Amino acid sequence: MRAALIFVLVFSCKVWAQFPNGRKLEGPIPELCAKRIVHETSPSHQNYFYQWKEKLDDEDWLGARNFCRMRCMDSVSLETPQENEWIKRKIESENITEIWTSGRICDFKGCDREDLLPLEINGWFWSATFQKLPPTTSRDANDWSPTGDKGVQQPDNKEFNLNGKTENCIAVLNNKYNDGIRWHDEVCSRRRPFVCEDNEELLRYVRYIRPELNVK
Repeated sequence: MRAALIFVLVFSCKVWAQFPNGRKLEGPIPELCAKRIVHETSPSHQNYFYQWKEKLDDEDWLGARNFCRMRCMDSVSLETPQENEWIKRKIESENITEIWTSGRICDFKGCDREDLLPLEINGWFWSATFQKLPPTTSRDANDWSPTGDKGVQQPDNKEFNLNGKTENCIAVLNNKYNDGIRWHDEVCSRRRPFVCEDNEELLRYVRYIRPELNVK
C-alpha cells in the first residue's frame, strides 16, 4: 500500500508539469478514460485513437498530447519498426497528410546531461514514454527523412534560420517533399492531425484512484 501511495504522489507531480508559456501537461480525467474511444487495435495489442475519424480539430503538439492524456492515452510513440510501419500504413491508406507524434528534442532543465549532447544528435526522445531515440546520425535506426524540403537530412531545424522558430517536435509527413512517409522536425505550435495510443502508466493511475470505473 505504501508503495502504491508513493507512486500516486510522484505520478501526480509529474503529469501536471508546467510549460514555459504557461500551458501545462494535463493529467487524466477518469471519466474520459473510462469511455475513451478506440478505433483500432494493432497485432501487438496496442489501442489507437485516430483524431480524423471523429472529425475533430487539428491540434498543436501540446494540445494533441493533452487531448490524449485526459483519456489515459498519449500521442503515438514510434518506438519499434513494427509500430512505425503500422502507423505509416494507416496514414497512407486513409490519405492523411501528416500527424503529430510524442517525439521532441530535450529543451528544458536537465538537458545538459553528457549523454544527451549534442542535443541535435542525441537529445531526441519519445516524451510519452521517456525513451531516447537513437542518435540522428544512425540513419538505419530511425525513420528521419533523408531530404526534407531543402535536400537536407532531417532533423535540420530549418525554420530557426528563417524566422527564429525552433523545430523541436516530431511529425510524420506523407510524401510532402517527395520523400515518402517520413519523420520531420517541425515547429511545435503548428496544428496537425494526431494519433493517440493507450498509456499504461496513466491507465494504472486511474485504475488505482477510481477502481469503481472499471477502466479497461
